[in-house]
Amino acid sequence: METLEFIIYPDGRVKETVTGIVGSSCQEVTAAIEEQLGVVIDQKPSSDYYAQNVTQTATVATQNNYSDW
Repeated sequence: METLEFIIYPDGRVKETVTGIVGSSCQEVTAAIEEQLGVVIDQKPSSDYYAQNVTQTATVATQNNYSDW
């Protein structure tokens, strides 16, 4: 599940935490929001940022043997 959490401090700073988005696509998701909030001073990528989507593929070869009797 994708989650965006915002903490707004009394001095106007906003802390944004993104969870559930794998890889750098979180930057695409948050770009419009960050543009509206103002200047981004600091970013700290989480472990999800460095993770990669895993796609598994499998090929199964089958062989039918028929008896001659």
